[in-house]
Amino acid sequence: MKQKLVVCILILGLALSACGAEQPPTDSAANVAGTAQAAAFTIVAETQLAIPTNTPLPPTETASPTPPPTDTPVPSPTVDPLLPTATLTLAPQSSAPTQQDACNKLLSAWQGPSAKFIIENETKPKGTIVLSMYVVTELGECGFIPVYSSTFNGPIGQYSAGAYVDGKKDFKVFGGFRITQGSWSIVIRNESIVAQGGCYPNC
Repeated sequence: MKQKLVVCILILGLALSACGAEQPPTDSAANVAGTAQAAAFTIVAETQLAIPTNTPLPPTETASPTPPPTDTPVPSPTVDPLLPTATLTLAPQSSAPTQQDACNKLLSAWQGPSAKFIIENETKPKGTIVLSMYVVTELGECGFIPVYSSTFNGPIGQYSAGAYVDGKKDFKVFGGFRITQGSWSIVIRNESIVAQGGCYPNC
C-alpha cells in the first residue's frame, strides 16, 4: 500500500511539473528604452526639486526724503509803552575833507622845529628796510615822510613808523613814539620800531 501511495505521489509530482507556470513574456526593446527614459526623466525632475530656489527678499521700506527745516519766527521784542523813545537823526554828510584825508599826503616842509634821525637796522638776519614815517606836529601839520637814506630830518611831534623788511623771511614791523628836538636813533628790530636818544647804542 505504501508503494501505491509513493507511486501516486510521484505521478502527481510529474504531472504538476509538466504543467508548470508559464514563463512571463519578454519585453520588446522599445518598451525597455521607454522605461529607461521615463526613469531618467523622473531622476532629473527629482534633482530639480532638490535644488534650493532663490527666495525673494521681503520688500524693504524706502526712506522718504526728510522735509527741509522750517524757519521758526523770532518773537519780536515787546516795548514798554511807558518808556521814553529816542529818535535818531543823521547829520548830513559833509563834503569837506576830514583830518585823516588831509594828512594822507607827503610832508616835505613844516613850520615848527625839526629833529635829526639816524636809522639803526637791528633785524636778524639783517634785511633791507623800506621805512615810512607818519607824523602829526605840535602845530597840527601832518603827513608821510618817506625815508630813502640812513639819516633824515623831520618835525618834532607824534610819529607812527612802519617798515617792510626784505630778507630771508620778509615781514612788516611797526612802532610809535614822540619826538622832541635833538638827535634820535630809529631802531628797527624784528618785533618793533623804537626811538632812542641820538647817543644810541653808546649811551
